[in-house]
Amino acid sequence: MNAKALDLRRQGIDVIALTAGEPDFDTPQHVKDAACRALAEGKTKYTPPAGIPELREALARKFKRENGLDYQPDQITVGAGGKGVLYNLFQAVLDPGDEVIILAPFWVSYSAQVELAAGVPVIVRSSAESGFIPDLEDVAAAVSPRTKAMIVNSPSNPTGAVYPPELLRGLAELAAKHGFFLVSDEIYEHLIYEGEHFSPGLVAPEWTITVNGVAKTYAMTGWRIGYAAGPKEIISAMTKIQGQSVTHPTSFAQWATISALESPESLSFIESSRAAFRRRRDFFAKGLNELGLPTNLPHGAFYVMPNVSVIDPDELKAAEIMLEEARVVVVPGTDFVAPGHVRMSYATSDENLEKALERLAKIV
Repeated sequence: MNAKALDLRRQGIDVIALTAGEPDFDTPQHVKDAACRALAEGKTKYTPPAGIPELREALARKFKRENGLDYQPDQITVGAGGKGVLYNLFQAVLDPGDEVIILAPFWVSYSAQVELAAGVPVIVRSSAESGFIPDLEDVAAAVSPRTKAMIVNSPSNPTGAVYPPELLRGLAELAAKHGFFLVSDEIYEHLIYEGEHFSPGLVAPEWTITVNGVAKTYAMTGWRIGYAAGPKEIISAMTKIQGQSVTHPTSFAQWATISALESPESLSFIESSRAAFRRRRDFFAKGLNELGLPTNLPHGAFYVMPNVSVIDPDELKAAEIMLEEARVVVVPGTDFVAPGHVRMSYATSDENLEKALERLAKIV
């Protein structure tokens, strides 16, 4: 879909892309200034594979301050984005044939990375009617002797669903009971519009690997800084894998991340961006429902997943129609395991969202 959109733009045709999984805001100035200082001070050499000690110490403080989690710096590893951290994790813990429970709809890289490590994705589906919240009994039924891990992403990409604390607690207890790892991807933790964030590592710390990054919270997608914390032996294995692949994340980006985590200015940036996303969410979800495209109100992240069956029962064809006839680019729900739905990102300007609704109205 992106390739088609780019081709249309090369032809001079105006298209509105609702595909971006990144904030449309610029990285805060104080973070960019910290990177410039690091460059000026010559902090451009190799760093330890797990990340500079100063950053891992700052992350330990962040986990305690924001999540109530107690991690020592040697239980934390810093990688090339959240995706890079997850890749290292699955390479570290999976043997061929090991099963990983993935709660659908899910971010497409989860299943791909499990397969790259010779693991087997086991999909547990949820529906729009449930608010895309999985049923704990369905998850428990998917556990087998080969289950090595389960991936939990709350708030969720692609649905924006925020799992209730009691569900997250139940999933953590399930992992502890059966002795498999709970991979908690908390990259959208600061983009929750109703309720509070809950980290399942509070329930089963010995079985939980908490994964996060600075991309979504601080508009630092291109800086490629992610991190994970958990049992020391797992973190050590992940770091060894990184040491033989990308070596370490970019040196000056690590120093900038300390500023993002600990500067007072970051708090106001988080609040202002969250307020903007909430306003866009309210406007866009309401507009889609008024068009006859049933859309749950997401409680986190910056995505909506409307049902587009009225355009075409096949979400791939519906997405093509939206591109070709309305010049609106979306992501089909196919690889998210969300049939009949498409993912739209409202991490774009108010003007683009208004135009998108106007264009969709003409084809609906």
